[in-house]
Amino acid sequence: MATINFGGVEEQVVTREEFPLDKARETLKNETIAVLGYGVQGPGQALNLKDNGFNVIVGQRKNSPTWQKALDDGWVEGETLFELEEACKRGTILQYLLSDAGQIALWPTVKSHLTEGKTLYFSHGFGITYKEHTNIIPPDNVDVILVAPKGSGTSLRRLFVAGRGLNSSFAIDQDASGKAREKVVALGIGVGSGYLFETTFKKEVFSDLTGERGILMGALAGVMESQYNVLRKNGHSPSEAFNETVEELTESLIRLVSENGMDWMYANCSTTAQRGALDWKDKFRDAVNPVFEQLYDDVASGREAKVVIEANSQPDYRAKLNEELKVINDSEMWQTGAQVRKLRPSN
Repeated sequence: MATINFGGVEEQVVTREEFPLDKARETLKNETIAVLGYGVQGPGQALNLKDNGFNVIVGQRKNSPTWQKALDDGWVEGETLFELEEACKRGTILQYLLSDAGQIALWPTVKSHLTEGKTLYFSHGFGITYKEHTNIIPPDNVDVILVAPKGSGTSLRRLFVAGRGLNSSFAIDQDASGKAREKVVALGIGVGSGYLFETTFKKEVFSDLTGERGILMGALAGVMESQYNVLRKNGHSPSEAFNETVEELTESLIRLVSENGMDWMYANCSTTAQRGALDWKDKFRDAVNPVFEQLYDDVASGREAKVVIEANSQPDYRAKLNEELKVINDSEMWQTGAQVRKLRPSN
């Protein structure tokens, strides 16, 4: 573990230098890693592990679109691709990467194959943290661990192929073998993490749900819509409103933030922009702070989990979800975005 100073607070992190890939492979040389689910996180983690030299199989529902995706990605039926229950039997480390709703539905099957000495791996703390709603309660004689990449499985894979990494958190809920820590760090390195920082299942899900509903997705979409609508209301064209709201952020400014921080981005904008941003930053912060406080309280209390589980348990939840997503896609703002993306230079 390396001690790093983050803004005046010291934290312990694990890097590839301290725990190299060769050590990770040696740690897991006798394990069969069964990646259960090939949706959001499954492909990136499974392919990265395979390319890094680990013994990996995939479990997925047969004849589903994601089964075909697994075949297209090079997994071989009967050799490295199996139906979910068969993968549960064969795996010694079960990477439970189905959706939260899928995890609840498949849990009786997975639990029946969690024999002594196996390891149950999550990339989200939802099922364990909200066990009173999910009924996901592992037996005492297995390790229960978590590696949560801080981004989508698509990003995890893209960065891996580019020779980079996506930072991940890790946690241990049960250490039945006495070796859970070595296993979880080895898996974190194996899936392509940039560096690993320790958390708990509860803190992971609290921060994750807050982030998704907040700045990463919900708040971002909401403030974009608000600014776009105000510009349109005041006579600006769709192209101008979209470019000023989305395109400049995603294609220019956020990349400067990623490179060297918010102050670096400010420093690379005009003094007029800097003055205005500094004057209005605190107003926006103070305006949304009560919303974030309410959001975190709903997450911590379990109310948000209850809403999610009830919605996802409806037989037509996917159809309803697609209808809601279609409203976003069909809006003037995002139809404008589709045209703007087509007009970007190809090189």
